[in-house]
This record gives sequence, C-alpha cells and structure tokens, in this order.
Amino acid sequence: MRTILFSSQTYDRDSFIAAAQDDGNELHFQPARLTLDTVALAHDYEVICPFINDDLSAPVLEQLAAGRTRLIALRSAGYNHVDLPAAKRLGLSVVRVPAYSPHAVAEHAVALILALNRRLHRAYNRTREGDFTLHGLTGFDLVGKTVGVVGTGQIGATFGKIMAGFGCKLLCFDPYPNAELLALGARYVSLPELLAGSHIISLHCPLTADNKHLINATSLATLMHGAMLINTGRGALVDTPALIEALKSGQLGYLGLDVYEEEAQLFFEDRSDLPLQDDVLARLLTFPNVIITAHQAFLTREALNAIASTTLSNIAAWRNGTAQNLIEG
Repeated sequence: MRTILFSSQTYDRDSFIAAAQDDGNELHFQPARLTLDTVALAHDYEVICPFINDDLSAPVLEQLAAGRTRLIALRSAGYNHVDLPAAKRLGLSVVRVPAYSPHAVAEHAVALILALNRRLHRAYNRTREGDFTLHGLTGFDLVGKTVGVVGTGQIGATFGKIMAGFGCKLLCFDPYPNAELLALGARYVSLPELLAGSHIISLHCPLTADNKHLINATSLATLMHGAMLINTGRGALVDTPALIEALKSGQLGYLGLDVYEEEAQLFFEDRSDLPLQDDVLARLLTFPNVIITAHQAFLTREALNAIASTTLSNIAAWRNGTAQNLIEG
C-alpha cells in the first residue's frame, strides 16, 4: 500500500521512518502543500497523509477520489480544513490523531507568556548589540494573577495545571468542566466574565462554525486593560485585524500567536528573501509587545513520535478493517 505525506518536512520524514514497521506500507514524502494544483501528485496513492494547512476542500477531494485515494490519514488533531460531507459522499475515510502530546502545545503557550511578560525577545536582541540597559523590560509576577483558559480539553487542562503551579487563579470556559482543574480551585464561568476578569487569556478550543472570530473587536473591548492574549489553538479563533487597534490603544497589552488565520500561504516555508505580502501580519510584527511563532507549538520530539506512530497505526487498522480514530462526516 502506498502512502504520500503532503507538506512533509525533514522532521516528518525522520519521525515516520523511525516509527515505520516492515508491513508493506510504502511511504513517500512530498514537501509541496496539497492544493488543487498539486493533487495530481497523489494519483494512485491509496492513502494520503495531509497536515493542517493542506487543502481538503470538495474539489480537491473529488480529484483524490478519482485518482484512487481511499483514506485520508490526518497527522493532526484538528480537522476543520476537511470537507467531511464531501469526503463521505465520495467514499473517502478520514482518520486523525486525536491526541499526541498535550504538554508540547501547553508548554509553548507558557513559553509565550514568560517571553512576553519578561520581554525576553527584546532583551535578547538588546544584549546582542551590547545594550545592557533595563529600561522597558519590567514584567510582573505571575503569582496571584488570573488566567483565563478557553477550552479545557487535554491541552487546555495541561496548560491550566502549569499555570496553577505558578500560583495563578484559573477562570475556565468550556461546556464540559474538567475535574482536575476544579480540584485546583478553577472556576467555570461565562466567556464574557472570563474575558473581563483575566490578566492572561489563552485559547485552547477547536475551531467550529460557532466560535470563528471568538475574539473580535467587541470582545477585545471587554478585556481588562493591558491584558495578555495567547493563541496556540486555531488562527481563525481570532479576528486578526481587530488586534491591531486593540494593541495601538493599549487595551491589549501583550499578544502571543502560534497560529494565524491566513497562515497557509506563509508558514513552514523560508520566505526571508521575499517581501511580506500580508499587510496585517506585517503590521503585527512591528509591535514590541507581540511574539509570533510559525505554528511550532506541536514541535517536540515526543509529539512528533506520537503523531507518526498514531498515524501509521491508524493506516494499519483501516487496512485491516478495524478502523480507529475515524471522523464521521
């Protein structure tokens, strides 16, 4: 059986080869992103393995089905980029990696908080240039601060536990309260109460039709003045242009993003020799109180190993007629 991995990087190749079993599954690594222009590369591959920014809209799925693809083995937890009704109509099975390392993403969110709070990015650049002054680098103690956790699944719960370890108070928003966080003293409240009462807000919920642009101009206006916003979830949870006015006014005091709504054409590629065409992203990068990383929160050895092993296990189970981690359309 032949499997092609789109948007594959060196670390994907290394982790999948290390996890592969001698079971007749022939792996091919394709660095190109899956789009309508590149879908022909999947012709005669029974299994395709796409990543988060690959195009799995109906026109692409139709071409995949015509090219004899039968399984879409996502190497991600999120699947909002897949047209599930079209996949079902075309007889394409879709499987995913429901969990790999919640610690990887949660710890990256904490890293963004610490770097923004203590201005580590500015201090690093300053000392490299021989400037050892401390003006503009004042931070705040995390102990006693209120942290709002939006989405308390595995990643959000792990993040909440870490922040509780710093001595922070937790406000949470999720339709399904997490018993471990409740045991730490977390309070589940409405989203407006969380936004208004949190010094730091971190987004850990999946993207759905109901929560697109959950953070927008209206909700930003309700934040505690100077609050910090962290998003390691999905880019479209935030109406990105609205962030600029909130940063300019000081309503939003700090911003850490690992995801961006328009990231598909940018992230995972070296574009350092090219002019940045995205005006919103370019403007955000000018703010000294903003840190943007290129969707790297998942990038730990442990997470990569778990993604590879679960994906290959999903493929093997499907081939054996005992499909696991199926996404229903």
